[in-house]
Amino acid sequence: QEKKIFMVQGPYPIIRRLLRARGWVERKLPGVGRQLEQHRGDQNKQRLETGPSSGGDLLHYPWLPAEEEEEQCDEDPSGIHDLMSYLVRDRLPNFIWTNFLEATDRQLLQEDNVVNHYARVDAFTTKEGLCLSLQNLPWIEQADPNTFFPRCYRLGTMDEREAFIEDFRLTAARSLLKLALEEAGDRPVKTEQVPNSAKGASWHRSHVSHPKHSTARAGSPVYPELVEEALEVCKQHLGVLQHQDIDRNTPSPCRTCIDWDRFLQEYYHVAHEGAGLVLTRQQQKQCKYLLQRLAEQLPQLDMEGKLNVWILKPGAESQGRGIVCTTRLEEVLQLARGCAAPSVQVGRWVVQKYVEQLLTIFGTKFDIRQWFVVTDWKPLTVWFYQDCYLRFCSRPFSLCHLERARHLCNVSVQKWYNKSPDQDPRVPPDKIWSNKQFQEYLAQLGQADAWHQVLVPGMKAAIVNALRCARDQVGFRKGSFELYGADFLVGEDYQPWLLEINSCPTMSPSSAVTRQLCANVQRDTLCLVLDRKDNPTCSIGAFELIYKE
Repeated sequence: QEKKIFMVQGPYPIIRRLLRARGWVERKLPGVGRQLEQHRGDQNKQRLETGPSSGGDLLHYPWLPAEEEEEQCDEDPSGIHDLMSYLVRDRLPNFIWTNFLEATDRQLLQEDNVVNHYARVDAFTTKEGLCLSLQNLPWIEQADPNTFFPRCYRLGTMDEREAFIEDFRLTAARSLLKLALEEAGDRPVKTEQVPNSAKGASWHRSHVSHPKHSTARAGSPVYPELVEEALEVCKQHLGVLQHQDIDRNTPSPCRTCIDWDRFLQEYYHVAHEGAGLVLTRQQQKQCKYLLQRLAEQLPQLDMEGKLNVWILKPGAESQGRGIVCTTRLEEVLQLARGCAAPSVQVGRWVVQKYVEQLLTIFGTKFDIRQWFVVTDWKPLTVWFYQDCYLRFCSRPFSLCHLERARHLCNVSVQKWYNKSPDQDPRVPPDKIWSNKQFQEYLAQLGQADAWHQVLVPGMKAAIVNALRCARDQVGFRKGSFELYGADFLVGEDYQPWLLEINSCPTMSPSSAVTRQLCANVQRDTLCLVLDRKDNPTCSIGAFELIYKE
């Protein structure tokens, strides 16, 4: 009669405990214990067979979480909860917390019950969906996605594949100008050659390029015309950006001015294999001028670096599965065509510019997992969680080595690696920090204001923009809500870069920090979606309303 029957699908002991403390009764699913035991057995067997190279690419069960959870025991020593569950076995639940909406029996979804998911959220919770949705942002809001989302292309779409090829070429030309400016005057700019033994190395079905920038070996080839060609390409591109090409039929500079196959091969030799550049003082001035002008038009010019690293991702995967880093155009196109990953549909790949100029902590890459809740889509209502956590890699950051231990911050990836001997000892052993620890670190750098004045406003704006672009695609249902986890990188200028949004963020306590924060966000989510209905002035913990139409 009080409508306090709930159902939990998946190992969420904190949700179960908090609801019971409110006087709610659980309608348990039959046979879940047996299924869980079987899943754990299969999971352990696969780990033994595949080891860490699999990246945790485990079997999918629709009633299990998208991100691996730690098994928790259900505390019911007296059996009273089992008895009460038996008594309500034929009653419809009023509150459902599940990993996937698809795992819920449609007959259980009544108009007045509360469910923790919306339908069709893949418009922003898959890499492919987010890439497509954000293309519409300029039509919805006076905002440029290139200011917070590394440019991204769906390789399964011919137009976007062609756009990526053009972007890769133009980025190579800009990168060449940056390399040319690294040494002043007429001295050649040179790079260290990668030993042949390092070429073709791979990790988990991926090619790894090893760019090394320092001093070229004696006798390495020199390309005196390469800088002039790059300057001409960048001049033409700047004209396009400034709308000087009044005739809309003017071909792209990528299709008219040079032999791109030859140019890219020579660029690879310079950037990655030790070739030199001949640069005159006049060319030096032109390089500096053009890069300054291009920076006014291209928000990502600084963060894109100079080695033209791109990251290839399956469009609908998580936990770092199938991700490939490369610095060569032909490899991106070949890998997208020839990947054998069974879980990836043909053509469902995205390629995204790697953030080369990023902020590191103690020389190590990290990202930020930031929670938020949507409680309504009509009107769109977004709540930002004021606590979050950082995830560190297990090896020092380096663009000379692109293996996953240095570049993928996912806990499901990094759990397979111990800290390396060359890792700074100040990196936390469990590779997790709270946002409070990060703020203390920023203060030590003399950047105490960066968190509240740059990072948090940037993360809020990126989240809201992503949601506004996707709202027409989402299956709206009154009474539902959803907790999401957004992942951000931080640039050298402290600007946040949105990478992806997860619809089922892990609540697994993988560290002391996440044990506390995950418990807190679950507690505060229930306060927000349940307690606030009866008492609008009740505490909602660390949640903050950041957007309501």
